[in-house]
Amino acid sequence: MSVPSVNWSYPTAIKFGPGRIRELADHARAAGMARPLFVTDRGLAALPIATAALDALEAAGLGRALFAGVDPNPTEANMAEGIAAFRAGGHDGVIAFGGGSALDLAKMIALMARQRPDLSVWDLEDVGDWWTRADAAAIAPVIAVPTTAGTGSEVGRAGVLTNSATHRKKIIFHPGLMPKVTICDPELTVGMPPAITAGTGMDALAHCLEAYCSPFFHPMSQGIALEGMRLVFANLPAAYREPGNIEARANMMAAAAMGAVAFQKGLGAIHSLSHPVGAVYNTHHGTTNAVVMPFVLDANRPAIEDRIARAAAYLGIAGGFDGFRAAVMDLRAALAIPPTLTALGVEASRLDDLTAMALEDPSCGGNPVPMTRDWTRALFEACL
Repeated sequence: MSVPSVNWSYPTAIKFGPGRIRELADHARAAGMARPLFVTDRGLAALPIATAALDALEAAGLGRALFAGVDPNPTEANMAEGIAAFRAGGHDGVIAFGGGSALDLAKMIALMARQRPDLSVWDLEDVGDWWTRADAAAIAPVIAVPTTAGTGSEVGRAGVLTNSATHRKKIIFHPGLMPKVTICDPELTVGMPPAITAGTGMDALAHCLEAYCSPFFHPMSQGIALEGMRLVFANLPAAYREPGNIEARANMMAAAAMGAVAFQKGLGAIHSLSHPVGAVYNTHHGTTNAVVMPFVLDANRPAIEDRIARAAAYLGIAGGFDGFRAAVMDLRAALAIPPTLTALGVEASRLDDLTAMALEDPSCGGNPVPMTRDWTRALFEACL
């Protein structure tokens, strides 16, 4: 084959291990923060893990500023409220604390709070070099503290934001969004409800699987994706059954970060379908990924059968492609994942709209089979 010319990037400093949250104030100061804004979601804001983090910041003289206006699928309205809080408090950095929604919105606040007034967040969608429209020096520093093990937003340079007018999810990108430091403390994930453990864990698997299947050339991401899949299959059932299993929780945090590192190689139809469904029906992103996963495997089989067979061999799964698909189905069943999109409330009458939205999603460019309109609509029908 000809040798391609490509750009590769790997993430920030990661402080990994139980109890590492105690280092938060030190890392905030090292990142130049004197008055950070702590961004989390409404559910987490009153929980002990968030209260303890805020206590530590306050004790270190860094204030106690909290913004918790984060919806499950955050919108530009949430971002505007967060920017108003950032400006009103005279903040100089953002601490992103929570699941993917909180981390994504926190990064959007850090990105946009100090940009020029005529720049819209939609001008920075992950298209070509649109990111160069932003003033990189105006981006506030971010420290990321994930409390779930799924999206991997803590090691990413982008965030997902839903346009409340069009109900379309957009990926907003800038290299300056990479957190200065990420704290991965598995003790913070112990309190996750089982359904969130399941959905976020399947999100990590989807990231690894789609990156592994993407046709683009990125052998480092390929290897990370493969090992990430192994960690999910080996640890997600235990994390689901035994919430206090710190080893399983830690391995899932590692798999989540690995999936996000790997998917710079590309995503595909799992995410292209999941994004519009989540935007229209407000479903949990990782759970939606899990619902469509086996149907996408079937649709992509002509292009990925041999590759999946090699993955199955590494994972210790007998039966090649069919064995791998069966393992996915067994994992879904063990995690009580709904069987179809119909079970999530998706209506057949919306398939034309959802298909159009899926084809606009940038993830479709990394699918191993070209996503035509007819192919994508048929895939949606299979998922129902």
